[in-house]
Amino acid sequence: MAQNPFYVYALKDPRDKPAKPFYIGKGTGNRAWEHQANVDESEKGQLIKQIKEVGYSVIHTIVADNLTEQQALKIEAELISAFGIRSQGGLLTNKVRPNPENIKHRVRANIPDGCYEKAQMALGLMKSAVMELAKANPTGISNSDAAKYLGLQSDYGGGSKDYLSYSVIGLLMKEGRLERTVSRKHVAKGE
Repeated sequence: MAQNPFYVYALKDPRDKPAKPFYIGKGTGNRAWEHQANVDESEKGQLIKQIKEVGYSVIHTIVADNLTEQQALKIEAELISAFGIRSQGGLLTNKVRPNPENIKHRVRANIPDGCYEKAQMALGLMKSAVMELAKANPTGISNSDAAKYLGLQSDYGGGSKDYLSYSVIGLLMKEGRLERTVSRKHVAKGE
């Protein structure tokens, strides 16, 4: 039986005893080791530089392997939720956008830890899927194309509702990654 290619990993700081995770990720192949090979300017990258500067190496722990991408995403989201991100008082340098400011005082719902992070990870995947669809169709895609071909339609209450794909396309336009043509199609911008 073939192995599933995905795994979930933790990057740990060896200066802490015991070593504590500062980043949780999912990947295939050498993904867990690429962060140290290609250090960027992110908070995670700065921490890797500090660890290297004092003569240590980042500890790489494979938390779970032989996973499908869906299983890996679920485990990654749960671990990020459990450890928390630094911008919200947790341990991890993962870049999950902090809750919008306007949520603070007017919250009427109980928001379990990790729900927002999971939603943002899922949104990231949906944006990526819409962008792939747009890039594969240089003449552009319509909202109904995205809804239909990516399985984002709902027939709740009768009729087809494409609000989810419309929202994702709107966010991508706001980010400057998609633009609307005169024929009301959406095309990928210079990526």
